[in-house]
Formats: sequence, C-alpha cells, structure tokens
Amino acid sequence: MTYKALLLDGVDAVCAEIFKQRGFEVTESPKMPETELEQIIGEYDAMVVRSATKVTGELLAKATNMKVVGRAGVGVDNINLDAATQMGVLVMNTPDGNTISTAEHTCGLIIALSRNIPSAVASLKEGRWDRKKYLGTEVHGKTLGIIGLGKIGSNVATRMKAFGMHLVGYDPYTTHERAAEMGVEMMELDDLLGYVDYLTVHTPLTEKTKGLVSLNNADKIKPGIRLVNCARGGIFKEKDIIPLIEKGIIGGVALDVYSEEPPTGEIAEMLKHPAVICTPHLGASTQEAQGKVAEQIAEQIADALEQKGYQGSLNGKSIALSTNKEVQPYLQLADRLGRFISHIAPTHTEELSVTYSGTCAKHSQVLTDALLSGFLKGSIDDVVNLINARYHAETRGLKITETQSKEIQTYSDLITVDMGPKSEYRVLSATTFGDNDFRIVTIDGFSIEIHLDGEIIIYRNIDKPGMLAATSGTLAERNINIASLSLGRNVKNAQAITAFTVDTKLEQADIDHIQQIDGVDVVKYASV
Repeated sequence: MTYKALLLDGVDAVCAEIFKQRGFEVTESPKMPETELEQIIGEYDAMVVRSATKVTGELLAKATNMKVVGRAGVGVDNINLDAATQMGVLVMNTPDGNTISTAEHTCGLIIALSRNIPSAVASLKEGRWDRKKYLGTEVHGKTLGIIGLGKIGSNVATRMKAFGMHLVGYDPYTTHERAAEMGVEMMELDDLLGYVDYLTVHTPLTEKTKGLVSLNNADKIKPGIRLVNCARGGIFKEKDIIPLIEKGIIGGVALDVYSEEPPTGEIAEMLKHPAVICTPHLGASTQEAQGKVAEQIAEQIADALEQKGYQGSLNGKSIALSTNKEVQPYLQLADRLGRFISHIAPTHTEELSVTYSGTCAKHSQVLTDALLSGFLKGSIDDVVNLINARYHAETRGLKITETQSKEIQTYSDLITVDMGPKSEYRVLSATTFGDNDFRIVTIDGFSIEIHLDGEIIIYRNIDKPGMLAATSGTLAERNINIASLSLGRNVKNAQAITAFTVDTKLEQADIDHIQQIDGVDVVKYASV
C-alpha cells in the first residue's frame, strides 16, 4: 500500500526525502489557504505541520483517510488533540529535537544582555565608536535563576555552569537530589526572585506562571535583575516591563517569545526600549534543529503506519483505551486525583506510592500513568500524557511505587496515594460513584467526601462550635459562594478536616484570609 503525506508550513526538505525513501507519495506546500486545505485533506493518510497550520476538529472531520498528524517540533497547541483522539487519528511530536537549539539561544541572550552586544553592533554600524557607553558585566561569579528544570532548563544549567555562574532553581516537581546532580541549588520562588542576578524561565504558560514578573511583585525582585524568556510569551508581564526598567527593578530583558506573535501595539513599542533585546521566536530556528525534527517526524510517522513503532505518540494509549468502557472511569478518576494532589503535595515531592483495590487494580499500570499525567500537567513545558508521564516524573527524580491490594475495603474500587512523610496531607483515597462522579473519600484516616470537580478549599481545624461559621463568613465577605461542603472528624472536640467547593477561582489573598482564622491550619486550594 502506498501512503500519501501532506507536508505544510515549510517543514525542512529532509522530511520529504525520508518519506519518499519509505515509499510515500508526498505533497509539499509551505503556505496553503484554509479553504484549499479543507478541499484536499481527505486524500491524505498523514500530515506534517509546524506551528502555522491549525489542525481543528472541523478540519479533522474532513480528513476522512487521515491516520497520523505529526508536529515537527514540541508544542501541539495548534492541534486539537481531543478531536484527533476521538477520530482515531494518531498525533505525534518530536519533543527532543529543539532542546539544544533553545538552550543555546537562551545562553546567547544571557551573554548578549551582559555585554550589550546588539546595541554595540548597531552603534558601530552607524559609524560611532562608543566603547564607554557599552561597558558590560561578566557572568562569571553571578547567580543565575532557572525556573523549570526540564530538558531545556537542565541544558541551560550545564552550559552556564561552565561559564562560572552560580545556579539556583525553582521547580516544585524536581527533587533536591536531581537538582544537586545538575549543580543547582533549589530555592522557593519568592526567595529566588530576590536573590538572583539573572533569571531564565523554561515553563509552560499557566495561571501560576502568567505574569511571574510584574509590578505586582516588584518588591520581591532583586534590583537590576536581567530577564530572559525563550519559553512562552506572557510569563513576564509585558506591559510592566518598561515601568520596571524605569524603576531600576529590571536591568535588562531578552525576549524570544511574546503573548502576541508577531508583536503589535504596546508590545511592539516596548521592544524599542534600549534595555530590551528581542528576537522573533528563534529558539528552535537552527538548521540542525529544523532538520532534526523534520527527519524524526518523518521516520516516526512511517514507522507508525507500517506498525513498526510509535515513538513520539501523544495519544496512542488514549486511542486504544477510548473504547474500553471498563477502564475509562478509572482513568478519569486517576487523572483528577493527580491534578488534585499536585496542589496539595509538598514542593519537590520525592515519592508517590499508589495502591489499587478492587476491579481497577488490574489496570494499575495505565492508571498510574494517568495519575502522573494529571499530577504533572501545567508544570512542564511539554505535552504530558499517558505515554510520557513516567518519563517526565523519573527525569525529575520522582520515585513511583505501585501496589495491588486484595484487602477488603469499604469501597469496591479504590485508588490510594501516599505522598510521603513531608506532606501535610499524606494519604488520600478516591473512588468513583458513577458517571462523572469522582470523590476523595478519606484523607489521613478522616472519612470525607470531596467531589473532584471545580474549585476546592481544604483545611484542618479545631473541632469546636463556630469554626464553620467563621470560614463561611470570611468567604461571604469576599463574595465567594459555597457550592458544597464536606466535614471529616476523628474524635469529638478534637481535629477535623473541612472541604468546600466554591463557584469562582480564588486569589492568594482569599486563601490568606482563611488561613488567618483562629483554629484553622494547613489551608490548600485546588482547581480540578
């Protein structure tokens, strides 16, 4: 059988060469209008894109012969993964192809900031000889803060350590042991911001990382800090950059990514400031990287269609399990439980022990994958799913143990997670009560029912009259409506665990107000 592949977005020529060597018919189009693409997409078995083409559910509905969509690169924000999975279309990426190029670009921007290289080049080309004006600073002996110690962040650490920089990092999902192997001292985020001379970020854009540096936390930042962002636009609040420079908080900024690409309006104006270095999203733009990802994706797609291998697959297990009605509820339960514990687990969690009881125990391996996927989502600058969750966990030093229990439990199916002795809430058990009804049923021996859905507040409190009224009153003062309540007690007038679900997302100030209530302790907030 001869397969047909459609290559879009100007993917490197080696991609077509590999496909042709493997016996594929190939059509290349660097820029295809959406209407034309919709007309021809039904002819093809495979498609390769970069970031320009939007692979929507509507487009996939017309791709009646499509078997594989490949992204020549890492991010798959432009591919509707859920729609592809539902239609049985395999989605692949090349997660390692851009690592070196992005790390090198980051290091280059750090040096460029230190030595004023772009401004000095422009000045000399305009006929000036401004040696004193562009006096630089050495990076040797300075402190570099790295937020996100995944593939790219760890490569930056290796390279800048060779320059003689002191390395500190923040990554709540990387263990202290793994960081020490990289020569990185772990710090809490606020402490890091007030300590480092340079800061580079290698995380996804989430509610937690959006506006990581802004006027709102200027008082926590070491004056004169130099910032580098080759990860996601918006991690530094762009409209605050110039005010922060003018206040002397920021000494310089190097940006390769923007919240709007190409930048316009305020962002474009900000880039004109002499203390700002900017490049047009070039982190992965090297001949080697583009050739590498094009070659990798072609080989991966050809192997998949010929059933030789599925390296780089992002939804292979999801497709296989999507029709298995028995395992689906447990997968959803495990994913939601993972998301919940990601909010309440201690930073730098070193171990997760998972015990399965009942029918779900025979699916323990894939359920642990789902739990880890939920636990790590939003913290890693890469797609995290059933296929690669263990890999990401292991590279961060997280130890996983699985046990299948035959002990008779109150509930017919139970997933229990032990987060280790450093966790303020250590052992949680959860089960499913029916379609889309997933609940935590015990926490550290307290019987409780917490629906794993929406915005959840959990805290310990002294079991005495007035505690519930005090907390609900605090929420009411802040116009936060309670949707449901659950209470777990051990013995009368001793300790209790209380959980609320609320109708709106909470700010840190809301959590702080609850924490200040006399008798309330260990307040945690999770969005599931």
